[in-house]
Amino acid sequence: MTTDAFATRLLAWFDVHGRHDLPWQHPRSPYRVWLSEVMLQQTQVATVVPYFLRFVDALPDLPALAAASPDRVLALWSGLGYYSRARNLQAAAKLCLEFHGGELPRSVDALAALPGIGRSTAAAIASQSWNDRHAILDGNVKRVLARFHGVDGWPGAPAVERRLWSFAQAHVDDAALAPDRLADYTQAQMDFGATLCTRSRPACVDCPLQIDCIAFAEGRQNELPTPRPARTLPRRSAVLLVLRNDAGDVLLQRRPPTGVWASLWSLPQFEDEAGAVSWLGRHAVDAEESMWLDDIAHGFSHYHLTLRPRLHRLAGATRIADADSGWVTQSDIASLGVPAPVRTLLNRLFEN
Repeated sequence: MTTDAFATRLLAWFDVHGRHDLPWQHPRSPYRVWLSEVMLQQTQVATVVPYFLRFVDALPDLPALAAASPDRVLALWSGLGYYSRARNLQAAAKLCLEFHGGELPRSVDALAALPGIGRSTAAAIASQSWNDRHAILDGNVKRVLARFHGVDGWPGAPAVERRLWSFAQAHVDDAALAPDRLADYTQAQMDFGATLCTRSRPACVDCPLQIDCIAFAEGRQNELPTPRPARTLPRRSAVLLVLRNDAGDVLLQRRPPTGVWASLWSLPQFEDEAGAVSWLGRHAVDAEESMWLDDIAHGFSHYHLTLRPRLHRLAGATRIADADSGWVTQSDIASLGVPAPVRTLLNRLFEN
């Protein structure tokens, strides 16, 4: 190993300015670190904290997660989005019970083989849980290294990502990085990118790496990292049926096991109004009152979706023969995994 000032300066900054009171740091157990790392994928710390606290209160360890019902897991996750993370989390917990004695494996390769855990997440778990010497490369770290080393090209491109991995590994191999500080160094990298070397308006005047930063020396802080090539996301629309019976309950259906919002509970959804009308006819739904509600705009990573909800107030008892469907009350919603925009719509509906 060689020595350089990157890790040393970053740790000195972290000791003064880093985040030391995050709930998954006390205690910093493998289960809590793993859960936090998965929740933090695509999601900011401030959003994750209350979800994390609620999740570990309900499911405090890996065996509890493995034994929970899928609905329970999805309900605890509801609102965080990217629900495949929750499904992968539970699938990984079950594999750990079967093959790893009910605990997360310490090997990075074994961790990365579990559902929902990639190379960087596996390294983050190992370094924070056991102070193992592994490089990480999440979005924050990519941004810092691209600026510090002056790396051109979109970080998601394989060739650029390989360069960034080599820099990340070189810094973690620094002989001056003490074995008992590896967990702190991993956290320092994430904190530094999230709070100082930010995507826009980085605080270069306060940066401990400024003297050796190529982007700063060349005035390219706003150019690096190179943005992802522009792409236009397609726009889609769908009709939601909001069926409310005379007791005030609302009909929900479980989504298919694959695709968008897989296995969550949602309102009956159709590609267009004709599909909704046909479904209503097949189930002989007789509405006392029917009206369109305000459209709901929702963005996914690969397209924009406009949801068009139509409320039908039903007279008398109405039976829906579809499997995986049922009438729910407002109190039921909290125990079900429901997509965030649908949950917001239902809460507003129940309040009126």
